[in-house]
Amino acid sequence: MRSTSIALLLLSAGLPGYGQKFSPENLAPSIPTPSAVVERMLDLAHVKASDTVYDLGSGDGRIVIAAAQKYGARAVGIEMLPDLCRQAQRRIHELGLDDRASIVEGNVFRVDFSPATVVTMYFMTDSNERLRPNLEKYLKAGTRVVSNQFPVKRWKPVSVEHAKDYTIYLYEIGKTK
Repeated sequence: MRSTSIALLLLSAGLPGYGQKFSPENLAPSIPTPSAVVERMLDLAHVKASDTVYDLGSGDGRIVIAAAQKYGARAVGIEMLPDLCRQAQRRIHELGLDDRASIVEGNVFRVDFSPATVVTMYFMTDSNERLRPNLEKYLKAGTRVVSNQFPVKRWKPVSVEHAKDYTIYLYEIGKTK
């Protein structure tokens, strides 16, 4: 299962629609999270209307939209690719979710995500490791961090869900050691 995920990530880097150059600021190729996985990630994090969900590397905004639409949460996506930001913002507007959802064009290392009560991400393990110090520094105790497919090294998950096509890691700031 893990080798399949890695193969998909490596393969996608070469596809014209998803191919990207990697740099210190680009943490992963743009691979959309399947809808069923989006739902499981948000369910596993027990997202509710009082939550503020930040999706790091939000792509087309599907997690942001689901968090706002299905759970009534405030949701913010952080995405560095301008075309994906515009696409996601258009979809948010079309769905009438402007009051609950937004997309910030920017780099996750330079955007304040400290208001989050839930953080979702789909980065490779080494990228999670680079992001870990910021998560520890800026997130409040009790904030849930949900990682699709790849763990955060040196953190102990409060829950891990394995299914045929995915693994989801749930962490809680203050309970990661």
